[in-house]
Amino acid sequence: MTSRRPAGRSLRARLALGYAAGVYAAGVFVLVLVVVPLASVDAAGPEGRPVSGVTSGSGPGFGLGRLLAGSVVALVVLVPVAWALGWFVAGRFLRPLRAITATAQVISAGDLHRRLDLGEPVDELTELGGTLDDLFARLQAAFDAQRHFVANASHELRTPLAGLRTLLEVALADPGADTDSLRAVCRDALELGAHQERLVRALLTLATGERGVTRRDAVDLADVVEGVLASRRDQAAERRVALTWRLAPAVTAGDPGLLEALVANLVDNAVRHNHAGGQVDVTTGTSGARVALTVVNSGPVVPADQVQRLFHAFEKLAPGRQDGHGLGLAIVDAVAQAHRASLTATARPEGGLSITVRFAHGPRPTPR
Repeated sequence: MTSRRPAGRSLRARLALGYAAGVYAAGVFVLVLVVVPLASVDAAGPEGRPVSGVTSGSGPGFGLGRLLAGSVVALVVLVPVAWALGWFVAGRFLRPLRAITATAQVISAGDLHRRLDLGEPVDELTELGGTLDDLFARLQAAFDAQRHFVANASHELRTPLAGLRTLLEVALADPGADTDSLRAVCRDALELGAHQERLVRALLTLATGERGVTRRDAVDLADVVEGVLASRRDQAAERRVALTWRLAPAVTAGDPGLLEALVANLVDNAVRHNHAGGQVDVTTGTSGARVALTVVNSGPVVPADQVQRLFHAFEKLAPGRQDGHGLGLAIVDAVAQAHRASLTATARPEGGLSITVRFAHGPRPTPR
């Protein structure tokens, strides 16, 4: 990639010129301070007694005219010296800016993993470099989330789309198809379509979580959990899973939509991967500078070495199960990382999981 510089002086030349002009003006000012008093003294001396000679001991001095001539020569010599010093100083000051420009060109060419890392000393330019590093990190996260979404969608939607096509082709090829059979095919097609909608919605939530947080509002996790549990009571009752909760204020700063998705996926995962007569216990609270959300559920025994694998996209403990898409805990992990929260998951010896997410304490939410 080649960079174009518009016609005219470069920034370094302009800074050097300004520095040289300042030094030269200071030299002229000093000369005026020295010569003008001497000239006034010379003009005020008595006739017949020259006082323009500057003496040193018993030796002869040098007159005002010679001093003026030497000063003019010094000012002439000061021009290239001041320009050279200005050019050197401007180059030293602009070195971080050149590093920023070169690295930004490499990053814009496609290497989003590069960073400036200007280091010391800390000044305005290094602060600008740190801001740009944060921007590049957000851009990388956005592009990675987009690539993951496209890859995951193309991979996971291929099977239901193929099934839908086969279903329709079989119905059309059946010469004896009647109204009831066509209605059954339509119902199956609608079910497949609903499955695809849920999958796309989950993929979009995962991509949004991987992209990062674009807004930070004060959110009380206790209020979020209360709303999610209220909407999951019927689902839990159908599966004969008891919901219990102990909700204390737990205020953090983050994206309300993503935090709700995190809580919803934790509760859905705890209810879905449970057994009849099981239990899901949800607690929120504050401890020092952190707030915590904990979801504990009963269920099948999870091997300790398989817990972390469950937080990867499309990973299931029992691959043959058809409920869920294997994205719930991946969404939880992505949202937690986007909010710089710590995520701890532990397999319970009696079965099920205990998952705790700890967020930084946030400001008190504005009352509605």
